[in-house]
Amino acid sequence: MTAVIYKSLLFCYLLVFTVSPKSTVHKTAAHPLHVSTSDVSYNAQDGKLEVICTIFTDDFESALSKQYQIKTDLIKPDMHKAMDELVKKYIAANLHIKAGDADAPLTYVGYEINREAANVYLESAKITLPKKIEARVSILHNLYTDQLSIVHMTVSGTRKSGKLEYPAQVISQNF
Repeated sequence: MTAVIYKSLLFCYLLVFTVSPKSTVHKTAAHPLHVSTSDVSYNAQDGKLEVICTIFTDDFESALSKQYQIKTDLIKPDMHKAMDELVKKYIAANLHIKAGDADAPLTYVGYEINREAANVYLESAKITLPKKIEARVSILHNLYTDQLSIVHMTVSGTRKSGKLEYPAQVISQNF
C-alpha cells in the first residue's frame, strides 16, 4: 500500500511541475521529493531477475555529472551511446542484488526516457526460484541526503515493497 502511495506521489509531482504553466520552481530544484524506484521481478519463464530502476531524469543527470565530472544529457539522441556507458557504470556501482545467499550480477540492457523519468533496464543470468531477495540501493546518495528509494520485489506473483530512507541502503524480502 505504501508503495502505491509513493508511486502516486512521484507521478503527481511529475504532473504538477511539468504541466503547470506558472511554476516558479527553478530548473535545478524541479521537485521537492527526491525518490527513485527499483522494481525487481523474477521471471519464472526465463529463470531470470528483471530489474527496472526509475529515476527523475534531471536528478539522474546531476548525479552522473557529479560522479563522473562530465556534462550529461540523457535525452539527446546523439549523446545516447556515451550516456549508456555512464548509466551502466553508475547503476553497477549503486545497485546490487542477492538471490538467496548468492550475488545475482546484473547485466545492463539499456535505458529510455519516459516523460520526466529515466527507466534503466537490467537482468540477471538464470537463477533458481529465489526464496529471498536482498537489494543494496544507493542510487542518488551521492546527490541528496533526503533520498528515498522505493523497492518492489515480485516472485511467483507475490509483490512485496519497502522504502529506504537515506542513508539506509539494504532491504530484503522473503518469499
